[in-house]
Formats: sequence, structure tokens, C-alpha cells
Amino acid sequence: MSISATPSRPDIPCAEGDSAYDVTWPWSHGPLTSGLTCVFRVKNEARNLPWVLPPMFEAVQHIVLVDNGSDDGTPEVAQQVAEEVGAADRFTLTSYPFRVSRAGTEHLATPPDSVHSLTHFYNWSFSHVATNYSMKWDGDMVLTREGVAVLADLSWQLEDSNAVVAIPRHPLSIESESVAWIDLGYRFLEPWVYPMGPEFTFVKAFEWEVREFPDTSERIVAPEGLCVELKWLDQNEFAHWSSTEDFESSRAPRKRREWEVYSALRDGRADEVVGLHRIEAPPGIHVVDHVTNTWLPQAERPLVKRRGRLDV
Repeated sequence: MSISATPSRPDIPCAEGDSAYDVTWPWSHGPLTSGLTCVFRVKNEARNLPWVLPPMFEAVQHIVLVDNGSDDGTPEVAQQVAEEVGAADRFTLTSYPFRVSRAGTEHLATPPDSVHSLTHFYNWSFSHVATNYSMKWDGDMVLTREGVAVLADLSWQLEDSNAVVAIPRHPLSIESESVAWIDLGYRFLEPWVYPMGPEFTFVKAFEWEVREFPDTSERIVAPEGLCVELKWLDQNEFAHWSSTEDFESSRAPRKRREWEVYSALRDGRADEVVGLHRIEAPPGIHVVDHVTNTWLPQAERPLVKRRGRLDV
């Protein structure tokens, strides 16, 4: 005689009533396995993923990639990269088919349990993690070799520590295959690595989602030079914001800085921005490879010499 299991109630039902997109946390099913899972939430990142995914597969035990309606072949590129580096068995590819409210005023007006909310999108994405630590990462952030080594060490050092890890990143505005501009005028620093558990879920804030963590959690700050954030000058890097007017908020200093750099580069005023450095790659080497493999590892420390710091 077979006994059918009674479906458990979701931890966060979505407001629209679509059970496939309710959130049920993995710890509800039993203990999580040791390790670090990196979660990507992406849309139209096919251009970046060949740089982004290979080093991340080296650094962590598992990758979850949630595609949000890409039309540039992002899921196919991601799967191809996973297979090429021999990591298909450590890769989970899924999709989230709803239009997600843009950061800023749209996000503020969207209920946190709606499938259109950044908050629900993030919680649903992270509900696919089966390890005891998880890492939020963006589809345009490329690890250096030092970054790979640091994250690989953290993946076993963090176990049962309840620590949260903040990682500096350095925006890299790409003008062409050989020229880019790196912003070392401010220290872009935010937490990326968290334990998995009921005290470490996402809640709604004014402009975007925020991952909560207890005041008692140790905060570890990783060294500079671990990753660059790719920003292509031939693309709209601010399409996921409701309006650039939202950057005026005192809560969005990082976006104000990014808009300042973008506007200066677009208008030919790069020399007016303190801390913005032009980098030209040697012939035959893409500037992204040059920066991550050579320029950044060899750059004098500290990388960011000004006092300005943008903690988010």
C-alpha cells in the first residue's frame, strides 16, 4: 500500500497564487550539505558569462543560475560554459518568467510577496540552494585568480561560523576590446556571502531587496582586487532602474557614483573624475583578460586610496 505525502505549506506563498513560484526554504526538508553555492539572477548576460562563470566554478561547490526572460541566449551560453569546464553536475539552471519591478520607485510600489517583486524573486532564487552557505553574485562580475583562491578557501572556512562576507569590487567601464576605465575612486563594498537559514532571508527595502542577518553575525571584509564589475559603454547599464532620479536618494550613493562615471565617459570628461584610470591592453589580448589577469593583480595596494567608501 502506498502512502501519499501531504504537501507542506510554503514558507512564502506568492500573492498571485502560482504554487510553482511559492518559496519553500531548503532547510525545511532537512540539514543542508556543507559548501558554498553561488546564485546568479540574470537577464541578457550572454556577453559576460564566458568571463564570469569559469572562475566561479573553480571557486564554489555549486552554481544556481536563474534566468529572467533573456532574449540573447543567456541560458544556452551558461549551460555550454558549464559543460565546457566539466561542471555540468554542479550547475542548476532554472527560469523566472515574470517581469520584475525595476529598482527604485517601481520596487517600492510592488508588494514583497508578488512574483513581480525583487524581494520575492531573490527569495525564490535562493530557495534552490542546498548548501549551508550561499553567495549572491551578478552576471557581470569577474573574479581574478586571487578572487578564486579567496572564495575557495572561504567555502570550507565558513562552515558553522554564521559569518557574513563583504567583498569589494571595482567597476570596469569597457570602451572597446582594448580600452577600459577602472574606477578606483571609491570603495564599493557590500555583503555577498551569507549562511543559509531563517535569519538570512531577503526583505523589502526602499530601492531594492536587502538580505537580513543578525547583529551577532561576524562580518568579514575580503581584500581588494578580487573582482571587477563589467560595464559596457555601448549598453544601457541602468535599464533595471525606474529612473535615474532615484539615484538622488541618500540610500543610493553607489548608483550616483556609477552615473557620474558613465556620464563623464559618455561626455569625454573622464579626466574630471578622481580615481578613474584608463587601461589599454596589449595587442591581441582582450582588455577584460588583461585587467583581471595582469593589471589588477600587479596594481599597487591599496587600490582605493581615497577615503570615499560606498557600503550598500
